[in-house]
Amino acid sequence: MGYECCLNHLFFKIIYEGGLSMKKALFFAAVAAFIFSAGNALAEGRLVVYCSNEPFACQEVADEFAKQFDVKVQMTRAGSGSTYAKILAEKDNPKADVWYAGTLDPHSQAGVNGLLESYKSPKLDEIGELFKNPATSKQNHTTGVYAGVLGYSVNTDALKELNLPMPKSWDDLANPIYKGHIQVANPQSSGTAYTVLATFVQLWGEDEAYKKLAALHKNVNQYTKSGSAPGKAAARGETLIGIGFLHDHALQKANGFPLELVVPAEGTGYEIGGLSIIKGARNMDNAKLFVDFMLSKEGQEVPQRVKMFQVPTNVNATVPKEAIRLEDVKLIDYDFVTYGSEETRKALIDRWVTEIKPMAR
Repeated sequence: MGYECCLNHLFFKIIYEGGLSMKKALFFAAVAAFIFSAGNALAEGRLVVYCSNEPFACQEVADEFAKQFDVKVQMTRAGSGSTYAKILAEKDNPKADVWYAGTLDPHSQAGVNGLLESYKSPKLDEIGELFKNPATSKQNHTTGVYAGVLGYSVNTDALKELNLPMPKSWDDLANPIYKGHIQVANPQSSGTAYTVLATFVQLWGEDEAYKKLAALHKNVNQYTKSGSAPGKAAARGETLIGIGFLHDHALQKANGFPLELVVPAEGTGYEIGGLSIIKGARNMDNAKLFVDFMLSKEGQEVPQRVKMFQVPTNVNATVPKEAIRLEDVKLIDYDFVTYGSEETRKALIDRWVTEIKPMAR
């Protein structure tokens, strides 16, 4: 039922109930057609984005896309765990068209649960092999749009004031001398924190990983909602150590804060930032156009203008000099398929809620 049907109804209503001549009826019908078509054009010129990057980076991307393609962009920012929950809740009546950024794992879960559209962008030829189709479903539900290394930052001024040694490993963070000096996010809301869980499990096995998380917990002063919050707190001296993706912390360092970035000696995980089209998107053509743009060299360099130091996945894009390149550090062979599955993700988070969260003050 399009607007043409509504116009036909209006046309006959004008003639038979309005008592107007055929000429006047045609005039009013033409005006109505213009109004309806203008409204339809407005709908076609819109895009609703859920973004799980830093708010200022989300806005920079939205503004650039809107400017280049004359599209009205509405952007909502939330962490990847929270965004997944929102898309799941809206599955029968999707409110957004595309999900940009955030860790791959919840994107994977959304794809497996039928919440995303399959889409093979013509820009895939420019994307590194690891990032072309990384999600669990293997049905092109998600493409990797950036990568980032997991680690932690240490406020060097606070470290000196407290007369403490520089931690170099994950195990060092469990040392009682750091009691009350560490922040990390909550995996219920943060994809970053889930990556920490999955990294520990892949390094040491599940049971040993939760023993290490319990030991780490004794030194944690706060579990934040956002994955980037611990790095910001460390930068401001509100905590000594913040765990998270190091490109977020590199931004704070570039802004002049006294931070040292640490890639743990045992090895660490990394994230692939996801880019997905939401199933049932109302503005599908613009959603595909947005994906194409954000996979292009030009699109992936937009966040760099606001000091986002993630590693781009487009092989032609410039890598920021502040970025920690994956090939330069000791990384685990992160299993994105297994740890992006709904079953594994739910089991690990549920165990954290049962065993670690009750210990929180």
